[in-house]
Amino acid sequence: MAAPVSFARITPEDRPPFTVAYDRKGAGEPVVLLHGIGHHLQAWRPVCDILAASHEVIAFDLPGFGVSPGLPDGSSYDLSSVIPLLTAAFAGLGIDRPHVVGNSLGGLLALELGRTGAVRSVTALSPAGFWTPAERRYAFGLLRGMYAGAQALPQPTVESLARTALGRASLTGTFYAHPGRRSADAVVAETRALRGAAGFAPTLAAGREVRFTSDVPDVPVTIAWGNRDRLLLPRQGIRAKRTIPGARLVRLPGCGHVPMNDDPALVARVILDTVS
Repeated sequence: MAAPVSFARITPEDRPPFTVAYDRKGAGEPVVLLHGIGHHLQAWRPVCDILAASHEVIAFDLPGFGVSPGLPDGSSYDLSSVIPLLTAAFAGLGIDRPHVVGNSLGGLLALELGRTGAVRSVTALSPAGFWTPAERRYAFGLLRGMYAGAQALPQPTVESLARTALGRASLTGTFYAHPGRRSADAVVAETRALRGAAGFAPTLAAGREVRFTSDVPDVPVTIAWGNRDRLLLPRQGIRAKRTIPGARLVRLPGCGHVPMNDDPALVARVILDTVS
């Protein structure tokens, strides 16, 4: 998707207004893309053109991430608060029951939207919420370490590290199986997005007790997991399948936690198999 992003002021009936950033392209049935914690909508760019050849594609910066401002003071980032905000954003942008695709936190949100019947289908890539307590602590520890590193590193140091494959691995290796394939500009941008994520700490705090335990029986669901996911371990996909028996479980060979860059063609095919 081409820059710059657009901004929409959303005014829910029963909640304070908020602003969301998004990119939109293509035509056809709508497909909404939701990124993970600390990330931004640009994570989807490797697959957007493929999807937009047959669908209208809308990628969001979740509230408090990317260039979307944080929620108003006093607002919660828990599921029961964020889901109505997303449905309000869909309505505000004229999006009628989209297909929704999410990665990590976005995958958890996508499944919750599917459970409420707000969407036509769900594709969840390494969704959060299927962890054991120990696995959640492990993942949150890695995320806090990445966030602290993004806060501590001066911008010139980030730019210098991003110019080498080893440096890109040190900055983003938790997310990607092949971090060296990321462009220097992309790594700098996502490190900046993590550093400035107003929603990071409150989202992580809200996630301490989160587990997804409900079936999603009324819409098609695909759950896909990279076999080299270092953040949310691939065995969590088995738990997801047990929780949602009707879901299609797909393995993504050679892919990490954010698989769209590791194998864009494979990820796009998995998405299109669900939304078509």
